[in-house]
Amino acid sequence: MINTESLPCFFPIDQLFPSSPIEDVEQVIVNTFRDSGSLVDVREGQQVAIAVGSRGIHQLSRIVLAVVEEVKKCGAVPVIVPAMGSHGGATAQGQALVLESYGITESTMGCEVISSMETILLGETPEGLPIYFDKVASESDHVVVVNRIKPHTRLAGRYESGLIKMLMIGLGKHLGASTYHQFFPDYDYCLDRLVPSVVELLLERMPITCGLAIVEDAFENTSHLEAIPARQILSREPELLDKAKSLLPRLPFDHVDLLIVDQIGKEISGTGMDTNLIGRKSNDKAAAEKEFPKVRHIYVRSLTDQTAGNAAGIGIAEYCHRRVVQSLNVEKTKVNCITSAHPSAGAIPLVFDSDWEVIQAVLSQVALERQRAVKWVWIRDTLHVDRILLSESFYAESLHRKDLNVLAEPTPLAFDERGDLVSPW
Repeated sequence: MINTESLPCFFPIDQLFPSSPIEDVEQVIVNTFRDSGSLVDVREGQQVAIAVGSRGIHQLSRIVLAVVEEVKKCGAVPVIVPAMGSHGGATAQGQALVLESYGITESTMGCEVISSMETILLGETPEGLPIYFDKVASESDHVVVVNRIKPHTRLAGRYESGLIKMLMIGLGKHLGASTYHQFFPDYDYCLDRLVPSVVELLLERMPITCGLAIVEDAFENTSHLEAIPARQILSREPELLDKAKSLLPRLPFDHVDLLIVDQIGKEISGTGMDTNLIGRKSNDKAAAEKEFPKVRHIYVRSLTDQTAGNAAGIGIAEYCHRRVVQSLNVEKTKVNCITSAHPSAGAIPLVFDSDWEVIQAVLSQVALERQRAVKWVWIRDTLHVDRILLSESFYAESLHRKDLNVLAEPTPLAFDERGDLVSPW
């Protein structure tokens, strides 16, 4: 029988983030393509490559199907191509399986899905960067990219994660992704100087027609959809990135001793858990001077099923449950971390056989009289922080926060016979 008397009690809260979900995404997509004129040059019989990535975008299959239908209305022939760099184990089959896991298949979309890692070399930028592009997309008459605009886990500046990154890295496949990541450190992971020359070369030599930008709110609801003609993407994407940042979910407090994360995975974030939320964007183990929140220790309890063993980002944590290691695919994780020039993201943290053992290890580093006053936060993952658990030291302040709804008084943690936490979700 586990004695929890020395442990802090926990209480659940709801974070009251602003939310503005789009109910009829199909109609909004119809409207934005019509109003933007993005498909005005698409002709009957032409092939349109629709580039789709590997991020966990809400209603992705529904959105992609609506784009397919818009292309068909033009009399053109849509084909779906994975645009996900080295994800899916950097194999054609692996990337097709990633799309399938999102419900994107030939039968559900009503068009061909062509997954290939083959690229063509377009040339070099003035900086000497070779530009690679998906061969299937390059041979199409038009390319439409579909992606969510959001802050990146490492990149900073006007261009982070979105349409631009998909054009560069996603459609660059494994070879292109590897090449870009070799250059990124030279630009301090800020792409503002690099992007214009790359995108100009892509627009000049490739049949890029437009992009469909997606912005989600803190609850993963589709909040904004916008078709953007190719020549306007450079100017419009930074504005949508600002909008995405304003809707970003956050932890409710800036100083946390231990963050317990139930699961990490590639569909949640490129680094398994969103570094914008945990405060470790530029350093795996600590927040920068002006970066918040400041989380001292992170404990990861499992990998998601959808990540299929890709544990990229586990190296950001200090502790993990043994089940993480048991479900880890070494090759997928290695390929992803090397390609992204982030090898430390695949480093295995301290491994424990149960949650109880981790908690005891963390508490052993705290003076006995402070153990009930530690500041701990427990979340499912970094995409779902609307409902979380907080240790009792946060209770008094939480009662007076208008952006927090306290759901119950603090109660002891519950453990099963193996010493693992009983999930409250």
